[in-house]
Amino acid sequence: MTDQFEKRIFTPGLFLNDVGFLLTHGPSTVGAARNENITRTFVEKIMTVTTAVNECTFCAWSHAKAAVASGIGAEEVKSLLDLQFQATASDFEIMALLYAQHYAETNRQPETHMTARLFDTYGQRTATHIMLVIRTISFGNLLGNTWDAVLSRFKGRPAPESNVAFELAFFLLTFWFMVPAMWLMKSDANKGTVPALPEEHASGWAQ
Repeated sequence: MTDQFEKRIFTPGLFLNDVGFLLTHGPSTVGAARNENITRTFVEKIMTVTTAVNECTFCAWSHAKAAVASGIGAEEVKSLLDLQFQATASDFEIMALLYAQHYAETNRQPETHMTARLFDTYGQRTATHIMLVIRTISFGNLLGNTWDAVLSRFKGRPAPESNVAFELAFFLLTFWFMVPAMWLMKSDANKGTVPALPEEHASGWAQ
């Protein structure tokens, strides 16, 4: 196993672009929340699959809790994080979960035919909202991964795609909520109050 930090992280340009996207799509987020086809459980499944590919420890923790709270069983949460969801997903859910996996695996550059299948399956309104859910959790994943990159630099393992100036600015912007998140994550891990997750998603909890 290599000691090099390998998770996907924000660059300054990508971070600003994503913040701008989310700020300008506030009304669409409200629309997605009101879409009767996109239940809380469905959202958590989409977010968990995306998180599994992007390997964000913080999002795996938070969405494992949220998924169970929404009614998803602990074993199904583990199967989602293992990307073994085909046996448990409903016919309605499967295309969205496959697309979420594909979107993350292609580093947010999905193939045209996959996007077309998503829209053919769900229609314009729901497909657009599904893509917004995926884009939102992708932001969260990279946020958590970039925080991990900052911590990795403290340990002498700087991420190849990052730099000190950006990491310092990112640290100052996010420490006020990421530090408490680390404490809560560690507390939950010690108490066993979240489902047992695959090792690659749980290994950072007690750090």
